Amino acid sequence: MELQPTTLAGARGIALRGELHLTGAPRIEEHVQSALVNSCGAFVLDLSELAFMDSSGVNALLRARALLAREQRALVVICPPGPVRRVLELIGVADMLAPFSSREEAAAALVPID
Repeated sequence: MELQPTTLAGARGIALRGELHLTGAPRIEEHVQSALVNSCGAFVLDLSELAFMDSSGVNALLRARALLAREQRALVVICPPGPVRRVLELIGVADMLAPFSSREEAAAALVPID
């Protein structure tokens, strides 16, 4: 799995590429914890280039959401229709994560921080 820093409408985040499974899942939590210290506002996880995600990846997303929620910050998940989105739907967490289908859709929903 590759992680690339990204920004969207002023919100910091990471874009994931490849496959998210047991070995890569802890890296997401590390990035979110770092963002809590080094940024404010929403945090973006762009899963557009993610080809595969197992249950450990889903758990990493849910932990990231919980970490951000403790600081009253939003997790913005970009996950277009496809195999990764289907995993979120099958497990029953798609509604909880409220994924956006595109970067443009997510950007339109973000409120800039003053």
